[in-house]
Amino acid sequence: MGAMAATTTGAFPAITATAATVDIPGIGKFDVPDDFAPQVQQFNQAAKDAASALQVAPPAAPAPAAPQFQLPSLFQQKSSVGDIALHAAETKVGAQYSWGATGPYSFDCSGLVQWAYKQAGIELPRTSFEQSNVGAPVAFEDLQPGDIVVTNGGGHVGIYAGDGKLLNAVQSGTPVSYTNLHPSQVVTARRINA
Repeated sequence: MGAMAATTTGAFPAITATAATVDIPGIGKFDVPDDFAPQVQQFNQAAKDAASALQVAPPAAPAPAAPQFQLPSLFQQKSSVGDIALHAAETKVGAQYSWGATGPYSFDCSGLVQWAYKQAGIELPRTSFEQSNVGAPVAFEDLQPGDIVVTNGGGHVGIYAGDGKLLNAVQSGTPVSYTNLHPSQVVTARRINA
């Protein structure tokens, strides 16, 4: 019974397969169906001829040094945690406000801030009152994009977007958007440095 199993596959007799070997210099050898043997022989001969032509060629002159260039400073600047969080929050402009929601499709104010900073690798507390104590305090005139800004007596929070704008989830019926920010509205502003 064991000898029979070696010579058949199920109810059909075993079929021997033959293959031609393609030898690609520097890559390796590959078996292809024997039906392609003429093409394989032709390829192998062409590859062998090309390889021998390269070995006979006189040594080439050294290549000229590559020109030195510097990337624009835009690509050299390291993004801060605040920059990363702001960019994450910007992807949610237009998302719906929902009290208690923490994303990724709807948010309340502190849920948006918490979600955005999580994208930057920072775990923040859940509520605006708790978020008002994270990081280091920042004066209004020193705000930078990505700073956390707490308003409304501590009951609202957003991310400073620059140019006097706050990116935030405002209230029910208003999607995540930019609003104007005035110094008199600010309870505290915080900067997260990681």
